[in-house]
Amino acid sequence: MNNNQQQRSFFFNVDWVMVIIYLALCTIGVVNIHSAMYDDKHPSLLDFSTDYGKQLLYIIVGVTVGIVILLLESRFFSSLAPFFYGITCLLLVLVLVIGRNVGGNQAWISLGGGFRLQPSEFAKLSTCLLLARYLSGTNIRVTETKPFLIAAAIIGFPMFLIMLQPDAGSTLVFSCLLFVLYREGLSPYFLILEGLFITLFVVTLKLNNTLLIAGVLVGVSLIIILLWRRNRHIMRIILTGLAICLAFVYSVNFLYNKVLKPHQKVRIDIVLGISKDNKGKGYNVHQSMIAIGSGKMWGRGYMQGTQTKYSFVPEQGTDFIFCTVGEEWGFAGSVVVLGLYLFLVLRIIRIAERQRSPFSRIYAYGVASVIFFHVVINIGMTIGIVPSIGIPLPLISYGGSSLLTFTIMIFILVKLDSNRMGIIY
Repeated sequence: MNNNQQQRSFFFNVDWVMVIIYLALCTIGVVNIHSAMYDDKHPSLLDFSTDYGKQLLYIIVGVTVGIVILLLESRFFSSLAPFFYGITCLLLVLVLVIGRNVGGNQAWISLGGGFRLQPSEFAKLSTCLLLARYLSGTNIRVTETKPFLIAAAIIGFPMFLIMLQPDAGSTLVFSCLLFVLYREGLSPYFLILEGLFITLFVVTLKLNNTLLIAGVLVGVSLIIILLWRRNRHIMRIILTGLAICLAFVYSVNFLYNKVLKPHQKVRIDIVLGISKDNKGKGYNVHQSMIAIGSGKMWGRGYMQGTQTKYSFVPEQGTDFIFCTVGEEWGFAGSVVVLGLYLFLVLRIIRIAERQRSPFSRIYAYGVASVIFFHVVINIGMTIGIVPSIGIPLPLISYGGSSLLTFTIMIFILVKLDSNRMGIIY
């Protein structure tokens, strides 16, 4: 078999471990969606008029698309990355004009027949592709100002469009691509700075006293300056950092009081312990935690969960699907699901590190970052440690756009890895 035949062969060098994990997660998803959204009048999983029937159809379409991807040339994805990015950004603009508003977010384009397209999901894929295409270019170093700003613009532009919907959850997903930049040489101080901002965000809302926080920041800065007063460089850094932190604290206060909608503020307050509303905005999370806790070690059994069966948890087939896993399959089933995700992310990182092509390596880290962020935030939502911001659980939550996006992400990576001995430009 010559090189061209090898590249076009479906079976050549495919990482079947990745494919098996993908199929396992999809199977877990459709089984739990069948339980969470069960309809007595349409019990069959093969009834495509139901949500679980549609999810099975999405999986079939996804696998078909995956096979097509494996038959394409590896260079196809790098070459057309700008085109894919442009199309998804165009769809993000289009959804603001003709999109359908669901749950306060104008994020879906109706396709007819009960099917909808969510462009923000596909934007995650196209952003990973274009970011990998740009950063893998000749003499591109993310430590330099211009390349860093261009990379930030690639990530930031779809974030801006998605925020206009407004969809805060999907917007936040793009922030995880900072880890890709870190892998490519960005200073770890940026990650420390991100952690500092998160801490300031929480402290600002918890204390609800902007002047007190500003005073503490100024005081700490003065102490550091007195200790390092002979080093002007450090003094400039401290003063610049102080200005940024003060601006951030006041912007958080403005964002919380003037920009966020009431239901978003309530969700944040509930997570931070500022307020408690188990019968209102905190109802979903409260019922989700009850469902997960009631599963104990081995769960109540398939389709035997009372919280699931009697629909106590809204959105249980989508954002809160993990509480179905916890209730019906228990702690043991939850560990299996988390283990599969951990294995998947670690496998992707391993694949990334064995690539000869910078494009493939950077793209792989983008995929790992997006999947990891989704899993952590979604499960964090269901157990009440992060605000409920509407992020699906990859390959398990109901939804065609999400499933197809993660399917395409994974199969593109599998294809690039199968041709890792070649160089992708």
